[in-house]
Amino acid sequence: MMLARAEAGRNIRSAVVNNMSICIFGDSITWGASDTEKGGWAERLKVYVGEKFDQDVYNLGISGDNTEGLLQRVEFEAEMREPEVIVFAIGINDSRYVRSENKRMVPIEQFRDNLIKLYEISSKIVEKVIFVGLTKVDESKTRSIDKEYDNEGIGQYDTAIKNFCSENNLKFIEMFDVLDVEDLPDGLHPNSKGHAKMFERIKTIK
Repeated sequence: MMLARAEAGRNIRSAVVNNMSICIFGDSITWGASDTEKGGWAERLKVYVGEKFDQDVYNLGISGDNTEGLLQRVEFEAEMREPEVIVFAIGINDSRYVRSENKRMVPIEQFRDNLIKLYEISSKIVEKVIFVGLTKVDESKTRSIDKEYDNEGIGQYDTAIKNFCSENNLKFIEMFDVLDVEDLPDGLHPNSKGHAKMFERIKTIK
């Protein structure tokens, strides 16, 4: 009888482990924009984790999202999926400069506060929280009449994420040095080659 109970316990634990999942929250780069081959780094990760670990990856990237928008949905969407790991790949839209208002979309001070809030929410759901760093842009293609992405600004927000992770002993995956100009057809979104480069580094989360 005791052996039967022990075996049942192992079977239950095995089922739980096999159903563990990863939720990835982010923007259009997370969603996979401009990767016409395999749908982006998060979709590549989904295939890799599914085959190697028999676990689910939920790509919850939304085009144009920033930390303000993410705070409105992260708790509900994560709790619905009961993940083992939450990955945040967010911040490049926060850094976007609006010339007519002479400010970033989400000021850096508010961005830091939002990182704290995202972590407070996610740490109540999972034990493992990971942040993916921001990518560079080709500034010759990311300047418009009123809004632009610039590497200096992106770098400041990337550093804020990196410092936050260091202060809270969280895994940070550096991305600022991964992409080259030829990987950015529209200046912002990586092509298939760029997403493949990102995936090769990000897959270390497991």
